[in-house]
Amino acid sequence: VQLQASGGGLVQAGGSLRLSCAASGGTVSRYCMGWFRQAPGKDREIVAAISWTGGTSYSADSVKGRFTVSRDNAKNTVYLEMNSLKPEDTAAYYCAADRTCGLGYISQRSRQYAYWGQGTLVTVSS
Repeated sequence: VQLQASGGGLVQAGGSLRLSCAASGGTVSRYCMGWFRQAPGKDREIVAAISWTGGTSYSADSVKGRFTVSRDNAKNTVYLEMNSLKPEDTAAYYCAADRTCGLGYISQRSRQYAYWGQGTLVTVSS
């Protein structure tokens, strides 16, 4: 499975972006999917995660109420809708896939994810 993240860019504080993660080389309908980010000089952190069907999701406290993760299994794509962006959201955003999680579960640890996209850069100006 290959993952391609897109949708990053430069946006002013308070603005919105929608990231997409398109999978190819196989279906990810039975994979847990996650979004992570890494800012310069900081460790990678989880932003959001979603279960196979989308019935269960997780958002980090820092983005709760502002970011929404969703998926369209028919399109083999996962999304991250980001609203009310803040300068501290500036980072490279990565999507990832975990084949080992079970139905109804989500994966929050990066080591659970075997497949990673190349990252898309989000820059939020103040």
